[in-house]
Amino acid sequence: MDSINVQEHMDRQPVLLTPTMSLATAVEKLLDNKKLGAPVVEADGSLVGFLSQQDCLAAMLKSSYHCDLTAIVKDCMRTDVLSVTPSTSVLLLAEQMLGPKPKVYPVVEEGKVIGTINRTNVLQAINTYMQQCYLTPA
Repeated sequence: MDSINVQEHMDRQPVLLTPTMSLATAVEKLLDNKKLGAPVVEADGSLVGFLSQQDCLAAMLKSSYHCDLTAIVKDCMRTDVLSVTPSTSVLLLAEQMLGPKPKVYPVVEEGKVIGTINRTNVLQAINTYMQQCYLTPA
């Protein structure tokens, strides 16, 4: 199981946000793509933050009282981002996800975001592995 790596199960076409993007645009991208969150990257693809639906909800709720959603992604994103590499073990990532950790991780290689992996991807990877266990005679 340790040999099952993130690169085999990650989303290779993730939604990417920029720091200067309006929060309204970011929310639309998350909703249109049914994503819980997305990495925030500079023009060169380097990871600078992460914006989750929860982050958006807090900002939008505050703005709804005044009907003035003027925030940009940089105002609401988290900068203390946990990420993984393509060679990270899915098993180790699953163990990390058991605690109060993010549900979505940017996959970073040489400082650039190349994908994302979420709990659904990890669960599917483990499920595939477990099905092979049952098919292999002991």
